[in-house]
Amino acid sequence: MNDVSLTALRAGFLGGGFMAAVHSRAARAARARLVALASSTPERGAAAATELGIERGAADVTEVAELSDIVHVCTPNRDHAAQTIALLAAGRHVICEKPLATTVSDALAVVEAADAAGVAGAVPFVYRYHPQVRHARELVRSGAVGTVLSVDGAYLQDWLLRETDSNWRVDSAAGGASRAFADIGSHLCDLLEFVTGHPIRAVSARTRTVFPERGGVPVTTEDLVAVVAELDNGALATLLVSQMAPGRKNGLTLEVHGTTQSVRFAQERPEELWIGALTGSQLVLRDPESPGDDGLSLVPSGHPMGYQDAFNAFVADAYAAVRGEASDALPTFRDGLRAARVTAAVLESALTRAWVSIPDVDEKETQHG
Repeated sequence: MNDVSLTALRAGFLGGGFMAAVHSRAARAARARLVALASSTPERGAAAATELGIERGAADVTEVAELSDIVHVCTPNRDHAAQTIALLAAGRHVICEKPLATTVSDALAVVEAADAAGVAGAVPFVYRYHPQVRHARELVRSGAVGTVLSVDGAYLQDWLLRETDSNWRVDSAAGGASRAFADIGSHLCDLLEFVTGHPIRAVSARTRTVFPERGGVPVTTEDLVAVVAELDNGALATLLVSQMAPGRKNGLTLEVHGTTQSVRFAQERPEELWIGALTGSQLVLRDPESPGDDGLSLVPSGHPMGYQDAFNAFVADAYAAVRGEASDALPTFRDGLRAARVTAAVLESALTRAWVSIPDVDEKETQHG
């Protein structure tokens, strides 16, 4: 490979759908060279490469790896672990869409492969990169919120509201045993732990599948999930995840209640942060001078920023990690493994109708559980 500290990164892509478009825009913003894209067939890869302005379509994972320094894995969930491990074996850095894998054991195998290869691996929990999320996190870290007592969170969408609504994610063979929680609930839990600094230690969950069949495909994955979670400091969280909430397109919200203040972030209104107090609650607009901004505000107040800006900042951070520039905010493969563990606990709790603990696994763990 090229010396990535001296040259523009060569970025490759697996998959040619919506997320590949988002990733490619972010890679371009980070001044990478977009060199190759492979999809389900060489023909689809060539067409997607042309549509996204990528230099060439590639035949398969091997060809993308040969041409790239870092590869963005944007394929269906079932392919994530195997493709990522193949790329790591070739010595390539990887950004893998979540879920990192559809099972805990596969996610752990990816983490171990990345450690063995000595390369950078990241998972796009991109909501960490909204400036107002960083402001909320700093309020908690600085002690302004006080001791965290409770959390109220939700991630609501409506794209599967009708019985006729379907795509590959509905099929568990392609998407994995969990759909709504693995897809968007993982974002909510990552955001909760990132902002509060308190990991989830146990969950009690219920799931619901509304339609037994969509588009002729039997549905075994969940449409709705309700979770009560206990954090490591004893705080309690209530979390609602749904892909059938009319009018909610990407309604990710997180409200943290402390002994002094509360703080609320809503992704559909990313320029705002609500700070609650016993007296004098306030709605604070994004400001580059706010605590915790960390240079994420690219434009002055009053010039709205949004999802793609957050994604661009995540990719820039991942590329910096490739060059050896560490960031404590970057979601790595270990965060992807963490999400797999939380998802597995939620599914187990829904099945057993009991509280399920999430093990406090040492980062050095190397044995599959």
